[in-house]
Amino acid sequence: MTPHILDGKQLSRTVRAEVAEKCGQLKAARGITPGLAAVLVGDDPASQVYVKSKRQACAEAGMASWLHQLPADVGQNEILALIDRLNADAAVHGILVQLPLPRHLDTAVVLDRVNPRKDVDGLHPLNLGLLADGRPRYLPCTPHGIWQLLERNGFSWAGKDVVVLGRSSIVGKSLALLLLQKGVDATVTVCHSRTPHPERHLLQAEIIVAAIGQPQWLKACMVRPGAVVVDVGIHRKPEGGLCGDVAFDEVAPLCSAITPVPGGVGPMTIAMLLVNTVASASQA
Repeated sequence: MTPHILDGKQLSRTVRAEVAEKCGQLKAARGITPGLAAVLVGDDPASQVYVKSKRQACAEAGMASWLHQLPADVGQNEILALIDRLNADAAVHGILVQLPLPRHLDTAVVLDRVNPRKDVDGLHPLNLGLLADGRPRYLPCTPHGIWQLLERNGFSWAGKDVVVLGRSSIVGKSLALLLLQKGVDATVTVCHSRTPHPERHLLQAEIIVAAIGQPQWLKACMVRPGAVVVDVGIHRKPEGGLCGDVAFDEVAPLCSAITPVPGGVGPMTIAMLLVNTVASASQA
């Protein structure tokens, strides 16, 4: 079987063009330029690359962006004070705290400090609660990107048996909440590190989303023929290059569709961050 490669890079260009059009309309109608403030702690190279990509995407869409870079040893009170200033700044419509934070900082306290209306990652407890209640304000970026990646390629979630591997708030848990929404209508099973024999669930799945943070964990023996596989993971291989949570070369021939790494979910996550920021600006 030759799988359909779900090209997130190409689709993200389409979404970003749509965002640019909305930005232009917002400027023309109300004089508002959507603005995203990124908070980066320390000098982790991967985090710097991610933030640079997000700011570049903002610029291409006609949005404003600001980088607030703090030293790795910044105190909790200092980062909270910065977030308070960004919450109060009318030019800032979205606040992105780049994760992971250094261990001495309480990540939950920092994220909770962001005004829920500026939480364009969609991960504030209030926004996750609204999602669970079926009336989301912002959809979390990676789950939203995954949903759109399949929908816009002609793959429906409705009525499908879906297995989500991983239960983080950033992906697994929030994706499960999204897929349960009326209008999406998937049947969702979440497997995690304490799930015995996850292959029993995986072999029944029509769609698998792998977000467990273990390189090339999902093998061909765990996938039913014709399944759609979405790989959220990204890891650097010892011999060079990147891989995901899926053993792509052995799994792909079984699939009707699969995402590549890189170029699958990652670009869509950034695109949905822009979507949420424009939505926030529209409500300002």
